[in-house]
Amino acid sequence: MTGIFSRRSLLLAGGAALIVPGQVRAQERAEASAVRRNVSSFASQDWRDHFDALGVGCIVCDTTSRALHYWSADGSDYRIYPTSVPKTDELTKRGYTKIVRKKVGPSWTPTASQMERFPDWKPVEGGAADNPLGTHAMYLDWPAYLIHGTHDTRKIGRPSSDGCIGLYNEKIAELFEITPVGTQVRLI
Repeated sequence: MTGIFSRRSLLLAGGAALIVPGQVRAQERAEASAVRRNVSSFASQDWRDHFDALGVGCIVCDTTSRALHYWSADGSDYRIYPTSVPKTDELTKRGYTKIVRKKVGPSWTPTASQMERFPDWKPVEGGAADNPLGTHAMYLDWPAYLIHGTHDTRKIGRPSSDGCIGLYNEKIAELFEITPVGTQVRLI
């Protein structure tokens, strides 16, 4: 049997040759599927598609891909953050606005419509562990619409707000530091 393949070794080699390509194809399909999911999660944005000029900076909040895109005034700093978005289209305001005020440790008061739906909700002091606005808030020139943090990390990446855009507390703290009042914002 030296130099000659036995029937058994030939069958084993042939079987292995059939199995390995199937495993490789399965892994390639899994990798391609992961890439497709990732590509559909964060849609690329270019500030020029939304604004005529950078101004003091600009933000695009993409409610479909649940991401906030930030560009600095000179365009050298571009960042993208995962967000929570409004629960329904009725709660989603779209269009152009700007940052008009910023607050560390914001207090929270339920809106009139929230009080109608949830009469047991009470205002929450700034800095409280259960504050729905988290650690930082940036107020838009639309009443009751903010970009803010959240202590409830399960909300990020989901439609979970009553109109606001939410970020992880550490990410809103980062964005808060680099975003001046007057930054133009677009919600799409």
